Amino acid sequence: MKRTLCAYFSVLLTFLILDGIWLGWLMGPTYREWLGPLMLAKPVIFPAVVFYLLYAFGVVMLAVKSALRRNSLTHALQRSALLGLVAYGTYDLTNWATLQGWPAQLALVDLAWGTFISAAAGAVGYLVARRVS
Repeated sequence: MKRTLCAYFSVLLTFLILDGIWLGWLMGPTYREWLGPLMLAKPVIFPAVVFYLLYAFGVVMLAVKSALRRNSLTHALQRSALLGLVAYGTYDLTNWATLQGWPAQLALVDLAWGTFISAAAGAVGYLVARRVS
């Protein structure tokens, strides 16, 4: 249980830091430009918090725990990346298919980002949890 909690909080913290940098500094202006009036001036906090809590749980349960059983960083990276690809793909490709004005380049950039950030957070969660006995 201690390992799982350490993995969870490590994944969550990594995800929050990286996504904060991505959305706040690196791509925030670009997303505002691409999405225009679809993007709120200030995000609604509650669903964002629920997303981060649930997503970190998913990374741990679907990737990190099985990687710990196999003692494999590669497994953590692959499983976490796959989860990111599927989850972000579901969101981005559905929006691209159903929303007027959803930019194709946004779908592709965000899909790549989701794959990367999930892999990175899963790897950190694995490495931290592996050190806990």
